[in-house]
Amino acid sequence: MRQKLHTAVLSACLLTSSILAPVLPSSTAYAATAYTAKVYASSLNVRSEPAASAAVTGTLAGGATVTVTEEQHGWLKVRAGSVSGWVAGYYLKRTSGSSSTSTSSASASSGSTASKAAVKTTAASSGTAVVTASSLRIRSGPGTGYEVVGSLQSGNKVTLLLRQGEWSRIRTAGGTVGWVSSGYLSGGTVRSASTISSNSQTPSVVRKSGSIRGKLIIVDPGHGGTDPGMLGTTYNTMEKDLTLQTSLYLRDYLTAKGARVEMTRTRGDQKPALSQRVQLGRQLGADAFVSIHYNSSPKNVSGTLTFFYSQQNDLRLARAVETRLGEGIGLRSNGLSFGDYHILRENPLPATLVELGFLSNPYDEAIVRKAAYQRKAAQAVAEGVADYFNK
Repeated sequence: MRQKLHTAVLSACLLTSSILAPVLPSSTAYAATAYTAKVYASSLNVRSEPAASAAVTGTLAGGATVTVTEEQHGWLKVRAGSVSGWVAGYYLKRTSGSSSTSTSSASASSGSTASKAAVKTTAASSGTAVVTASSLRIRSGPGTGYEVVGSLQSGNKVTLLLRQGEWSRIRTAGGTVGWVSSGYLSGGTVRSASTISSNSQTPSVVRKSGSIRGKLIIVDPGHGGTDPGMLGTTYNTMEKDLTLQTSLYLRDYLTAKGARVEMTRTRGDQKPALSQRVQLGRQLGADAFVSIHYNSSPKNVSGTLTFFYSQQNDLRLARAVETRLGEGIGLRSNGLSFGDYHILRENPLPATLVELGFLSNPYDEAIVRKAAYQRKAAQAVAEGVADYFNK
């Protein structure tokens, strides 16, 4: 069974609401855009696999510069000269931006150099459009190279979320979110338009403090599809199922408060890449991003943990959410911690990642499996997000 190796959390035992050392992310393997990082340890073991028990294949000296190519459970795959393998991520600090840019599935399918060109993206209104084709495929991205995630028939009504070139991002009456060819839709209006260049800086978004009404919140259920996340040690509970159900409750609580909500996935078989999850908020001009996870550890630890990356951008949101969790949801709050997660690190929005209990702890797992706990946790997170905008 895979385990999250939250080493910094474990060494600290009980966390307080202060800034702690980086802890390991709760993610499965993801290809990362390569970047350079520096070793912050006197000597760092390089291992054959992303696990503390894996064989040591080399060492890196303190201050060494490495190229990071992949992330997995908080371990980073690196190369430096003839040395290549996995190291614990919290001993590295990123020193540069991307050293190379990955080609998106959309540009790869077009076979062109359009990745450097500006792509016209328009944010659609919440009005509906009607399908005009006898059968219309829903895809996971804006292009025929993306996998099919559903289908529509003539006369079906959908909610328009976004238009990008000849593709529209839609939500079906059943809650499926995906992309369809705009030419097979009629109706729908456009609220605003902006031009996004894939090689340009994301423009800063002006946000007003006050009510959460009308704010757009991205809710990210961790893992999904072929990635189950963590597995419970007592009941074999899959993290991806818990994160999705809790996120659906969170969506409902936020919507009841007047917020608008978009989810990075709405079904168990969906598995958007980390970069796609981050890009969704960027494309829609969202106001905040909340990622829902459940934890695991080889040690007997219990409770929730709330992460931030940027003190300037994320900390206030994370603190507001953690404060509500700490008021009592059935498991204690272990406070705040810095988290060098892709979903936070690469996110231009105020963002937080919340771990809502340890699936490796029989007591926690028995509690978090219950809908009552998931609703309490979701309500606390929603209250925290509302507090963030009202202060």
